Amino acid sequence: MKIRTTVLVTVLALAALPAAVSADAILADHTVVAQFASLPDTVIATAKNELRMFYGHTSHGSQIVTGMQMVRDEDPFFDFNNGAGTFLFDEYSDDLGHNGDTTWVAITRTRLDQPGNDINLVMWSWCGGCSDNTEAGINIYLSAMNQLELGYPDVRFVYMTGHLDGTGPAGNLYTRNNQIRDYCVTNGKILFDFADIESYDPDGTWYPDETDACGWCSTWCSSHQCPGCSGCAHSHCFNCYQKGKAFWWMLGAMVSGMEAGIEGPEVAGPTLAQNSPNPFSPATEIAFTLPHRARVVVAVHTLDGRRVAVLLDDVLGPGEHTAGWDGLRPDGRRAAAGVYFCSLRTGDALESRKMLLIR
Repeated sequence: MKIRTTVLVTVLALAALPAAVSADAILADHTVVAQFASLPDTVIATAKNELRMFYGHTSHGSQIVTGMQMVRDEDPFFDFNNGAGTFLFDEYSDDLGHNGDTTWVAITRTRLDQPGNDINLVMWSWCGGCSDNTEAGINIYLSAMNQLELGYPDVRFVYMTGHLDGTGPAGNLYTRNNQIRDYCVTNGKILFDFADIESYDPDGTWYPDETDACGWCSTWCSSHQCPGCSGCAHSHCFNCYQKGKAFWWMLGAMVSGMEAGIEGPEVAGPTLAQNSPNPFSPATEIAFTLPHRARVVVAVHTLDGRRVAVLLDDVLGPGEHTAGWDGLRPDGRRAAAGVYFCSLRTGDALESRKMLLIR
């Protein structure tokens, strides 16, 4: 999928702006579910022929497999583990464990080191291990995955977030999942964003306090036609269905390349609103909208491109966001009255607005 954005050239000194997010990152989150219907048959055929996966999971991770079954029931073209011409993968009954557990690493190495091994894609899922994890524990996971990538350069490894647990944005799970997302976006990894997919309904409504049971799924399906299944572990069939479609999109993105593009509906770029109030003294607020998850840098510059302040540098989800400037420089001194630029940068996209600081 190619995200089309318009780069707005300004008088800002581009060298002063942070580097773009790696173009190699593949983020399978809720925004790609709608792109599933636009996957060309040639891309899926290539994925089925070229990819062979080893997938370690327990009950929560089985939601993806159930979703794949639901997709296959609708369209046999998405068949798997049914001989030549279908997508083949091995399942292993284990998961990423809890804080600092790396037993899955040895299991992975054993499988990849088997004589005649043809695995070129590895994915492991969490089963509650993100909720009670720590920053150090997640760093162990990220480091172990990275070491596997270095040791097996011909194999692609999929990172994953943990399922929702109802603790909301203030809970530990959100912090740990954002830690994983930030790392993947910054370092160009492949991420299956398990939690993000179950956080949004197809209209884009966000359910920040949801659990993996997907309460919004029942509400959605009460007024929409949803496919059924024989059972989605811990959850609603529609949650599994969404994950199945996101998984196939991810496979398509792997074999087509994000830049080469999986053709689909054009996605609008980020938008930066005029700051308010403007003119302002002493503070103002800057609003902006993101169409998809991205690393965002909001900064203030002088007319000649010198950076005055960085208001925000973080990975944010789709939707409306704000950043404020209190007119202060990093050293705590008040900026001089005059005209400034506020810039919004997300990857290759750059927008700016003039602001007038008065005294």
